[in-house]
Amino acid sequence: MEYGSIEREIHVEATPEVVFEVISSPAHIREWWGADSDFVLVKGATGELAWPAMDHVVPFTVVEARPPRRFSFRWVHPGDELATAANSLLVTFDLVPSGEGTVVRFSESGFREIGWEAAVLEEQYNDHLKGWDRFIPQLGDYITRLVSSS
Repeated sequence: MEYGSIEREIHVEATPEVVFEVISSPAHIREWWGADSDFVLVKGATGELAWPAMDHVVPFTVVEARPPRRFSFRWVHPGDELATAANSLLVTFDLVPSGEGTVVRFSESGFREIGWEAAVLEEQYNDHLKGWDRFIPQLGDYITRLVSSS
């Protein structure tokens, strides 16, 4: 396996504007990803994602915030202060209008570029793969509940 990137795609029955708000707002991120976050939605802004139950906090940097089409950020493992191209993974959400809804194209890349030894690379990739296999469907479910309750 190459361990290059993780890609997922889902269709949700919500506008790109609604989806963008859900993927980029701390209040919504808590609901579908379970992470507390605090950041400004501006390119270059830094923040943290925290999962208190796991005592896990990771710094991240907003790479692109182009409502309602794209949100991307870089995140690093604990111990690094600032996410750079050399020490972080790039997460991108591209939102494409589709009928009355939106196709959410997700990707996470940069695993090989970090320079982990082979065993760590495989472990990290598989850990993220399992996580996104859980959280991307949760994102879709959350959006469906949100839209149906409004």
